[in-house]
Amino acid sequence: MLSEDIKILNRLGKQFIPDITKPQVPGPFKGRPEISFHQIDEDALVSLCPTGAISKAPTSIDMGKCVMCGECSFAYPEKIKFTTDYKLATNVRERLIIAEGDNHPIVLDANNVRNEIHNLFGRSIKLREISAAGSNADEAELNACGNPNFDMGRFGIEFLASPRHCDGIVITGPISENMAEAVQVCYDAVPDPKILILAGTDAISGGIFAGSGALNRSFLEKYKVDLFVPGNPPHPLTFVNGVLELIKRKH
Repeated sequence: MLSEDIKILNRLGKQFIPDITKPQVPGPFKGRPEISFHQIDEDALVSLCPTGAISKAPTSIDMGKCVMCGECSFAYPEKIKFTTDYKLATNVRERLIIAEGDNHPIVLDANNVRNEIHNLFGRSIKLREISAAGSNADEAELNACGNPNFDMGRFGIEFLASPRHCDGIVITGPISENMAEAVQVCYDAVPDPKILILAGTDAISGGIFAGSGALNRSFLEKYKVDLFVPGNPPHPLTFVNGVLELIKRKH
């Protein structure tokens, strides 16, 4: 039986990604955008965006609002292109705004990370995911973080069912009125100190639902967000690398 397992391994190779920080993703994936100084009709460009993620003077894209539809790059390929850079997570909301000429990576601000995060969660962190009126797209990608390919459990990062056994919460979805109380109850059940992560465009800004009367995002006005993970939905590599950087876990 062992010999058969070895034959399968030799034929199929390893399923997991040995170094989670270095894999390349296929070209169709839309990661960090790059905006050139090419002159275009900025008003026309701004009007294309369904979530108001694009601003002008200078041209910029807010990755916290971007739904990755790609309409801007399709209409103005000489102005905007999306790279395959999946390391998009940060702990500073303003760093998700990419302006023309900004070609540097999105990173965390080490000075903005609470000391207890490094001291307590550097070796292991347990999280409770809350789908606050999500579409199941973000949730599906977070589920994939634990599969044999990405295997975030090897770094001590796991999702648990009970918030009382967790170190923080991960919110997906725009937080509807019907889920606002549930989010608060779940957050309160997590022992202090705790981490708050927003995963996906809907959680960060409300996405296409921003401004809807069906939402109640007042919870986010009360607490500091420790990590913003953009994407619609966020790629598992974006989430795993973001959490590793936050807790300063060696890969």
